[in-house]
Amino acid sequence: MDNVQGMVDALSAVGWKRYQDAVVELSEHGVVLIVEDTGCLQAKVYLQRELFVRYEYNAEGRPRFGVSLGLFVDCLNTFSAPGRTSMIKIQYPGPDMQLIVMSVDSLDACIYAEIRTRIPDTISWDYNFEPARSTPLTFTVKSAVLKEAIDDLEWPVSSIQVILLPEPPCATFKGEGHGDLQLDFMYYVNTDLLIAFHCDRHVSYRYKYKFLRATTSNLPSSVVKDNRGSKLTIGRRGMLKVQHLVSVARPATSHPHIDSAGHQQPSRIAYIEFFVKSEVDENTVNNS
Repeated sequence: MDNVQGMVDALSAVGWKRYQDAVVELSEHGVVLIVEDTGCLQAKVYLQRELFVRYEYNAEGRPRFGVSLGLFVDCLNTFSAPGRTSMIKIQYPGPDMQLIVMSVDSLDACIYAEIRTRIPDTISWDYNFEPARSTPLTFTVKSAVLKEAIDDLEWPVSSIQVILLPEPPCATFKGEGHGDLQLDFMYYVNTDLLIAFHCDRHVSYRYKYKFLRATTSNLPSSVVKDNRGSKLTIGRRGMLKVQHLVSVARPATSHPHIDSAGHQQPSRIAYIEFFVKSEVDENTVNNS
């Protein structure tokens, strides 16, 4: 891996608690890191094999192991230096089933770390996200705007209502309680904020604020700065999927998109998905 900071950004985005365990799954396609909270919130970080300078996979099946997310991120930060390109090697398993991280960009010195892993207590539950109907209920908002909107909703109440209206096309975040606050994203009014919108019926679901906030609370500054867009989709029974993109591009060189062999590099993006269960589903105007 030649962009340690990019990997740190991607993993930090799903760290909404100080002490948090994660399950790592390895496959021929890359690495998936999964975190959960009380069966109501799950997040996944997808690190596809194309993000790595070299990716070797020789296992049978899909090995899984548990690791402290905070410890893993702190360890990676040790190898990341501002303004400097760092190359690291990540290996699993070590002789005692540990996760090994080492620097490989210097002939004079080597930083070496071992992280103790564990057998996951339970297999992470598959949220089995399914579209509500044939027409997807989805909208895409600038990442910085979404984060600011959810931050602003903190004071009204412990749950937030998300409403989609087809005419006029609008996505609304509404909180009622100690105070009332409603944020409307009108599709045709400002397409710079609400980039895309697909909805064919009136839909309304409530979500616990602490889980909704977890989807944006630790977005890295690079995501907010790039402001690409975060996609929100409502599935069956109000399951909310929030997707972010985190750049894991190699630090700028004379030509950042050409590797040493002269080959064009594909877009290097880590995909992050959050799944949030709704509090109730009887508010849907058309039963999903």
